[in-house]
Amino acid sequence: MNSTTSISPILIDGQWLEASASSTFSATNPSTGEALSEQFPVSTWADIDAALYAAVSAFRAMQDKPSDQLASFLRQYADAIEANGEAICEAAATESGYPYAPRLKDIELPRTTGQLRKAADAAENGAWRLPVHDAENNIHSVLEPVGPVVVFGPNNFPLAFNGISGGDFAAAIAAGNPVIAKAHRLHPATCRLLAECAATAAEASGLPSGFVQMIYATSHADGERLVADRRLGAAAFTGSRSGGMALKTAADAVGKPIYLEMSSVNPVVILPGALEERLDDIATELTTSALMGAGQFCTNPGIVVLLDGKHTEDLIAQLGEKYTASPCGTLLGKSVMDSVAEGQGALTSAGAETLTGGGAAEREGYAWSNTLMRVNGKRFSESPEALQTEVFGNTTLLVVADDVDQVLDVISHMEGNLTGSIYSATDGSDDELYDAVAPRLRPIVGRLINDKMPTGVAVSPAMNHGGPFPATGQAHFTAVGIPASLRRFTMLASYDNVRPHRLPAILQG
Repeated sequence: MNSTTSISPILIDGQWLEASASSTFSATNPSTGEALSEQFPVSTWADIDAALYAAVSAFRAMQDKPSDQLASFLRQYADAIEANGEAICEAAATESGYPYAPRLKDIELPRTTGQLRKAADAAENGAWRLPVHDAENNIHSVLEPVGPVVVFGPNNFPLAFNGISGGDFAAAIAAGNPVIAKAHRLHPATCRLLAECAATAAEASGLPSGFVQMIYATSHADGERLVADRRLGAAAFTGSRSGGMALKTAADAVGKPIYLEMSSVNPVVILPGALEERLDDIATELTTSALMGAGQFCTNPGIVVLLDGKHTEDLIAQLGEKYTASPCGTLLGKSVMDSVAEGQGALTSAGAETLTGGGAAEREGYAWSNTLMRVNGKRFSESPEALQTEVFGNTTLLVVADDVDQVLDVISHMEGNLTGSIYSATDGSDDELYDAVAPRLRPIVGRLINDKMPTGVAVSPAMNHGGPFPATGQAHFTAVGIPASLRRFTMLASYDNVRPHRLPAILQG
């Protein structure tokens, strides 16, 4: 799989080919700020067109193939990732600044292979495809693959959400669709190693040559052209709101489905009785969750709503101490650091006060000092859009409300989020407040949480990793949780008066 040039090849139609490149780029080690030596191509439309052509051919070739072939690929791919786990996690650590262990080797890699295997199980079990039979009218329906899918992976999970190995990839494949993966510029070598494992597994399982493909980068214009191409079935994207909305605009213009995970501040409402009971525990849990991975989680608790009371200032003081004492994590790159600075500037301009941090950390590489900010509830309701600016990093905004009505007013001004958490007393003293807050929070979040922080996202059939706009572009669907995540990449197919032997196998018998 070695390129004949110094530029890494792309995976097209089962082969590692020299790209038709407009330029090249390299990744950076964010822990040191130093550029890495390996060069990767920015593909022109010629590469994308070739990938689309191969994906369509692969889709047609798979129409009559059993789903256990998809399951075989997913399991062999998971095995290959584990067999090459050391090299993959070393590359990911270098390109992301995340610790090799436990973050990558012990947590993210097992999550990646685990969801690939769960997707394999779903591919074999057709119940999630919801077959329906109307014998009286001889009409039958079932969910079927939508066609080639392009997956744009994010910067913050180089394995578990990667375009070539993550949840969107696993779901699209298990649903029966070829995938064109778009690698991320911040971890291209990690993507290459994963794609090598995928290509080997695809060949071994007998999948058509264009079923799994990968390019490294495109221009913004070509990315928008790709999601709008008539040959594509659907697209999936995890990343910034600006990037997601640009792709959504292009896809919507031609009616192509696109599933986006974008922006979320994940509000946490802490009620007075909870602080009375366990202030120290809550301060520790919030600090751990907010600073985990330098705050670079889509479920990071970016806004904490407090009711001014007996222990509110005690919590704020303790949080300030913990934020100051905690080490600053490494940000994923210069672009992320610039975005953090810009986001914090937006919060400051809107009236938020900086309590701790507020600038670049005095250490090597890309790092921001752990930042705690504060604003009152009245000010938040006056400038809700600016004060909901997502700071994708280790910055937390505390919103202190005067009374319950102000808490409810703050929530009423919030946009859609992936999660919303409420901490309440275990003795029932907060129940009346909870009953007022929860009905306001529930409609604006995909996942309502009690008495824990939002950063954990279990790969569970009951999980919803989605939510109202702008958390996602489609509140009805989830990016995590099998089999629900698979249904994004299907269409409802109905068969009217079709002879029994001509029906798909899942509808026969």
